[in-house]
Amino acid sequence: MGAPRPGGATAVPRQPGHRPARGRADAPPETPSEETTRLRPVPADRPRPPSTAPLDAPRPGTGAPDPALSWSAPTAPGGTRHGTGRPTVSFGEPEGYDEDARPHPLGRRGRSQAVAAAVCLVLGAGLIGGAVTGSWLAGDSGGSGARSGFAAAGDLWRNVPVDQLFPPTVRGGGAGPGGADRTWTRVAVAPDSGCEEAFDPLLRTVLDPVGCARLLRATYTDATRSHVTTVGLLFTKADAAGMASLARRFETERLDRRTDLMPLPYAAKDTAAAGFGARQRASWTISVLTDAPVVVYAVSGWADGRTVADPQPAGEAMESGTTTAPAQAGLGHEARGLADRVERGVRGHAGTATERPS
Repeated sequence: MGAPRPGGATAVPRQPGHRPARGRADAPPETPSEETTRLRPVPADRPRPPSTAPLDAPRPGTGAPDPALSWSAPTAPGGTRHGTGRPTVSFGEPEGYDEDARPHPLGRRGRSQAVAAAVCLVLGAGLIGGAVTGSWLAGDSGGSGARSGFAAAGDLWRNVPVDQLFPPTVRGGGAGPGGADRTWTRVAVAPDSGCEEAFDPLLRTVLDPVGCARLLRATYTDATRSHVTTVGLLFTKADAAGMASLARRFETERLDRRTDLMPLPYAAKDTAAAGFGARQRASWTISVLTDAPVVVYAVSGWADGRTVADPQPAGEAMESGTTTAPAQAGLGHEARGLADRVERGVRGHAGTATERPS
């Protein structure tokens, strides 16, 4: 090893052929015997290499920790810690490239892009506003369809054959007690008429606000010919508002459950319904449609002509556990099931809303 040099540095042994770098004033002149380039001396003001001593180790010659080695040491303006010259890292804004391969910061839109976006926004808002305005001026298509269906339903009594409004055979899958199937056979069709003699006076008074354009009726018997049911279609003169008003009254006042508002049956000679009169009514249902100017009703009884002291509305007779005679015989199911099937036919021909489930 070489002899120590002043300041604690160790002399580097000369290598054959080493030649010092030219042009440094502080390098000693080479001797003719040196064949290698002499290493440059380390300047005294060059930054010291990182220390491997602990952060809390005392500074040489002071016995106190070096504050520059602490994470909490203040950072000087310009990105270095005081007294250390350590740089801090900051991240620049990412760059992208435009269509001409010129760099530009990402996230910033050019003037042309901003203008194009604004134009698209204005055009989109105009299209939406125009569509809404056109729909408002022309009227909603769904609403017009409902209105046309309502008007069409009012003319069914003259435009649809009787065998389609009152089919000769009506099948009621699951319409009987306990979900049993039912089949009804038509035994009589009444001539189309007005409403003067078709309802009891009190029921006729309730129905007067919607008027009577035409009344259609037919009477059916079940597969055992032990029950008879008359189903009727009252075509009114009312508009949608009038039908909605009547439907609300029936619902709020529960008019469809009052025994003094039962519809009358239609009896025909030489049929199973020959003895089906007012005193034979056992169960009934009335439905006021709001999407068609039609009141659908049905009334049922026994085919043997027995009188009924306590008739019961179909909704109550169909409730589980009811032990009245109409309920035990399934006459509530007869009235509701047949009325619902005929109502479905009316809605299907008029193209109006979905029927209620039975």
